[in-house]
Amino acid sequence: MIGKIQHIYALTERGAKDLVKATLWTVAANLSLMLPVGLLIMALQDIIDALMSGGDPAAEIWSITALGAGLLVLIYIVHWFQYKALYIATYIESANRRIGLGEKLRQLPLSFFGQRDLSDLTATMMSDCSALEQAFSHFVPQLWGTIISTVLIAIGMLTMDWRMGLAVLWVLPVAFLLTAGSRWLQDRFGTRNFLAKRAATDSLQELLETVKDIKACNQKEKYLHGLDEKMDEAERATVRSELVTGTCVTSAQAFLKLGLATTVLVGVNLLVGGSLELATLLIYLIAASRLYDPISTTLANMAAVFSSQIKIQRMREIEQQPVQTGAKSYTLKNYDIAFDRVKFAYDQREGVLADVSFTARQGEVTALVGPSGGGKSTAAKLAARFWDVDGGRITLGGVDVSTVEPEALLKNYAIVFQDVVLFRDTVMENIRLGRRDASDQEVLAAARAAQCDTFVQKMPEGYQTMIGENGATLSGGERQRISIARALLKNAPVILLDEATASLDVENESAVQAALSGLVQDKTVLIIAHRMRTVMGADKVVVLVGGKVAEMGCPEDLVKKGGIFAHMVALQTQSQSWSLPGSTKERP
Repeated sequence: MIGKIQHIYALTERGAKDLVKATLWTVAANLSLMLPVGLLIMALQDIIDALMSGGDPAAEIWSITALGAGLLVLIYIVHWFQYKALYIATYIESANRRIGLGEKLRQLPLSFFGQRDLSDLTATMMSDCSALEQAFSHFVPQLWGTIISTVLIAIGMLTMDWRMGLAVLWVLPVAFLLTAGSRWLQDRFGTRNFLAKRAATDSLQELLETVKDIKACNQKEKYLHGLDEKMDEAERATVRSELVTGTCVTSAQAFLKLGLATTVLVGVNLLVGGSLELATLLIYLIAASRLYDPISTTLANMAAVFSSQIKIQRMREIEQQPVQTGAKSYTLKNYDIAFDRVKFAYDQREGVLADVSFTARQGEVTALVGPSGGGKSTAAKLAARFWDVDGGRITLGGVDVSTVEPEALLKNYAIVFQDVVLFRDTVMENIRLGRRDASDQEVLAAARAAQCDTFVQKMPEGYQTMIGENGATLSGGERQRISIARALLKNAPVILLDEATASLDVENESAVQAALSGLVQDKTVLIIAHRMRTVMGADKVVVLVGGKVAEMGCPEDLVKKGGIFAHMVALQTQSQSWSLPGSTKERP
């Protein structure tokens, strides 16, 4: 049963057990609130009997009062345990859920993130988790607890007097069926509401990320108009969803009130006919008034549980994603990277790499060149197992990288990609990310080698300066130099460089290249570059065109061959002599 609950509600094992406990304590809490009803009936009956017999009801009142005080203590204790099972346990499970999601995302291949929207994942981590926290603290246990306690109370009512029991209870299944039967309608509008909100969120995030381009292209009014439309649609979708849910729930709650009327009518009719005692009628009237209120709340809880199913499904989709696994310990012969008939596609309908074979040897610099879209960056990322290949295999030192746990594999790699990622932290800590146990002196040495000193010394707090989200306060070249400093600090045996010096000026590029030259000694270096002066210093060049190896060899031999690589060198040589044409217009 625990496993099934875990699957239905996307809970951990502890969370499923806590949900069961919370439901049982809710049943106990609901039943405890029915005890004062019995106590009240008992008090009235004793007082009436005392008055009828000419006795003093004061003694009965004191005994009933003492019993009532005991009931209050019992109710307090039961509700305290219910509170712990409901809220404290739910908050612990919510924390575990977020940690579990983070751990799951850490183990997923990058292909997953390429297929999912960033704002959508953020919504799952934040708003969906918050919504489920509320669902499991306010809705789900109360729903099942009330259903179970209602069944137990119903059995008692039917056992005591089946006629009055039916008069009280006949509305319950009808009200539940009205709410449950409208679930498809609530799900339909709830899904539309979610999609409309996500579209508005995506558009807003896109605006924040591309505001410079929007202003530069003078598209502010057009873009904001589209954003306004999406915001309005999100608002309309929310109103429609709330209206549908509210109508369904309110209709069921209104129907529930008919039960009190039938209880009075049937009870009075039986009382007049002499087949029912007044005390029994009072018991059912009071019990009905106490029973319908929690049921009315339960109907609203049902709608909330239906709504949470969308978020649970999104959570389950992430949890069911296959993760990259492998050995955490392995032995390498060397640090050669070998591609053996590798095939790969982001989308199965269109391949990126097809039958690619080459070897990047330790102690050599292997350059991947070719036109855009040829698969250069993809090949470099596959070498580090950012994705798993669809065919063939990639080995590091004779070990298939797909058999090694990604984190254990990446200990051997220092990577500088064209898209630099920095954190909202100091310059010092962003560089230290390359090796967390590095001393300040080692971090500073790597920073100087990467020519970071030239701009860091101008910052108000030097290396302790906060650089904003993803290095927002830095230029592209400054961000890239910090990324290079990380790689220098890590000093791994395998180095992947994807346009590592593309954002640097000529002076800093030469200085950084000198630092990289010291870094690559006796290491496996796989470099992607478009500047031929960088490529000409490589030991081997692999030309990728259309996802296939078109040419391969040392730069000098490929130039002599007069093929694709020679043509690329010639084109870049011609482009270096290009300059802006002067204006032929006369000045006024």
